[in-house]
Amino acid sequence: MKTIKTLSLSLILVCIVLVANAQANTSVDKIAQAYLGLKNALVMSDVKAAKTKAAALLTVLSAPVDKTLKPDQQKLLSANLEKLKFDSRHISESDALDHQREHFESLSKNMYTVLSGLKANSTVLYQQYCPMKKAYWLSEKQTIENPYYGKTMMDCGEVKATLKPAAK
Repeated sequence: MKTIKTLSLSLILVCIVLVANAQANTSVDKIAQAYLGLKNALVMSDVKAAKTKAAALLTVLSAPVDKTLKPDQQKLLSANLEKLKFDSRHISESDALDHQREHFESLSKNMYTVLSGLKANSTVLYQQYCPMKKAYWLSEKQTIENPYYGKTMMDCGEVKATLKPAAK
């Protein structure tokens, strides 16, 4: 009987830990997905969609910091939030594709810092590099789709790093 109680308690604790990790991943995944939506709009050279996606990213970034993140993760996210919001805001307010892409370069650098440091994404992300622009970005797929040059140089770039999903 004691063994059954111990096993039951252990199972409950494991479930609580899994739910907490899933919630943390959801918050991080919302940030990553909003960023990827913006990246994909820039790949298509769609100024209007980029403005909309950047505004959506700004909304996600403006939500309260997820309390299920560990203290060191919260600190890393908080330390970079203003930089991420700054670039998102500029992209959402700009009607100039070149200006959007300029801020996307800085946004991508800071997003990589955050996501690689948090180690809480639930899907694989690829850090990619454009040698012509000398700039990085994150992608959900290994295939290069360059957000800095769009259709004019769609496949210019290479994968530089892989952010593996968080251990479950």
